[in-house]
Parts: sequence; structure tokens; C-alpha cells
Amino acid sequence: MSYWILLSCVLILSFLMTVGLRRYAISQSLMDIPNARSSHSIPTPRGGGVAIVLAFLLALPVAYGVGQISFELLVGSLGAGGLVAVIGFLDDHGHIAARWRLLGHFTGAIWGLYWLQAAPQLLLFGTTFDLGVVGYVLAALYMVWMLNLYNFMDGIDGLASLEAISVCAGICLLYAAVGKPELIWGPAILALAVAGFLFWNFPPARIFMGDAGSGFLGIQLALLSLHAMNADPVLLWAWIILLGSFIVDATFTLARRLLRGDKVYEAHRSHGYQYASRQFGKHRPVTLAITAINVFWLLPMAAAVVLGGLDAILGVIIAYLPLVLLAIKFKAGEKERVG
Repeated sequence: MSYWILLSCVLILSFLMTVGLRRYAISQSLMDIPNARSSHSIPTPRGGGVAIVLAFLLALPVAYGVGQISFELLVGSLGAGGLVAVIGFLDDHGHIAARWRLLGHFTGAIWGLYWLQAAPQLLLFGTTFDLGVVGYVLAALYMVWMLNLYNFMDGIDGLASLEAISVCAGICLLYAAVGKPELIWGPAILALAVAGFLFWNFPPARIFMGDAGSGFLGIQLALLSLHAMNADPVLLWAWIILLGSFIVDATFTLARRLLRGDKVYEAHRSHGYQYASRQFGKHRPVTLAITAINVFWLLPMAAAVVLGGLDAILGVIIAYLPLVLLAIKFKAGEKERVG
């Protein structure tokens, strides 16, 4: 099978399944109804992220069969991503208590880490450290945080979709540049699975991703980054830099709310991107601006670390500094004013 046929099929399958899921959501009244915590103004079907999940997971066995992904990535993704997607799907259709969701999230993370096999390694100031058991604990926390922050950041039209596409496309370019073509196909398939959904999710969105899609993307991106770390520890830092827009906004907002004593598990609209979308009065400018930051700022910084010899920690600091300033400018984490 031509690899390009496989990628094209992923795109088309995701597109068509999103059509079907939109009709299903409307028929079952699975609508996201605007409320005081919403960033949208009209009822919109939700749950379209299932198309991303199915298109990606169905493509993985084929990619493995033609020798394009490893068995470890195949089984790790099917278990971790599949479990998180099922939890999100059930939560989209009803409600699952936070403690059970969190238990499921850590179970998925542990499954993924088990199948990656190699112990997490951390590159710091030119030295690679094997962290042993501590590394596994940190990696599990990282995966669960990525899962949840992606859920937090899926609040305006097209943002979570374009983040995944731009990050995956950027890392594929870096893999090609450093001679790691065997790593390309995982993020390439994921990018095209999201692209098929994006047609319906681009502002103004005709369907939302839902927890099934956002949670799946978060844990899958984390799994792909750890898989890359096993090939070369510096590649983990490339992922961390490329995901900076989401990591900084979500983490800065959470920290600020924790320090203020807010109930962080309650819904809110105090992320920087949400304040920005209200300031501009539209979702599209914010979604496109964050995508531009990914392409024209974070990708070159990640390339400087991977290809140019810039120290990884210094690269993250330089890459994140403007993002922190933007978070401050757009009031990320500030208490919402009523009226």
C-alpha cells in the first residue's frame, strides 16, 4: 500500500465520520448549550472528536503492518488513547465523577508507559539522566497533565484542532531534518485525522470536539513525545517547546487560580485565550494567532534546540518568555468580573 494512500484515507475517513457524528449528535440532542461559562453563543453539536479517535486508531494497525510504526507505539496508543477516549465519550453523554476520570487517566498513562518500555530519560544541560522509577512517576504526571490541559484549552472554535495539526506538522519536519523518518508516521497520521475534523470545527464551528477528542489528543501527543524521547532525549524538549502555547496558558491559569484559592475543578472562562477571544469578539483571530506563534516562533526555537545546538532548558526559557508575557497581557487566571 502506498503510504500516501493510507494518509489520504485517514483524512477522508475523519471527514466523513465527523459528518455522521454531527447528524448523530443533533438527533440525540447532544448539544453544547451556551451558559455563563461558555465561549460560544449558539447551541452546537458536540462529540465530533470521536472521528479523530477512530480514524487514528484504525490507521495504526495498517501503519504497523507496512512497517511505519513500532509495535510499542501501536499497543500503547490503542490502550491509552482508547481508554481515555471512552472515558471522555461517556462523560460527554452523561457525567463521570472526577475521581473515576482521574483513575482512568492514570491507568491509560501507565499502560502507555509500560508499552514504551524504555525508562524515561531527561536531558539537562547536555547530560542525559536515567531517572528510574522517579522518571516513570514524572512521565505519568506529565501525560495526565497534558490530557487535562488539552481539555482546558479546547474552549474556542478550531483552537485544539489547529494546535494538534501545527505541532504534529512541525515535529515531522524536525524528525526529517535529524534523520528520524521512522518517527514521522505517528504524528503525521494524527495530524491528518484532526484535519478531517477541522473542516467542521474551523470557526465558526459546526461541531465541537468534546472530551473524547480533547482528552485523546492530550494523552496521544504526550505519548508520541515520550516515544520520541526514547529515540533521542532532545526530541522531548522539541515537543515541549512546540506545545508551549497550550502548556503556558493552562499552567499559568491553573497556578493563578490555585494561589487565589479557587475551586480549580469548576468550569471557568479565565484562560488567556478565552479573555483574548472576548476582547476581539471572535474566535478566529485568536485561533489563527496561536497557530502563527506555533509556526513562526515555537517551531524555529525547537529547531534551534534540535539542530542548532541551543541548550534545551535555555531554549524552553527563551521560547516560553513571550508566552508568559502574553498570558499576563490577556489576564490568564484573573478572576472573572461579573457584569
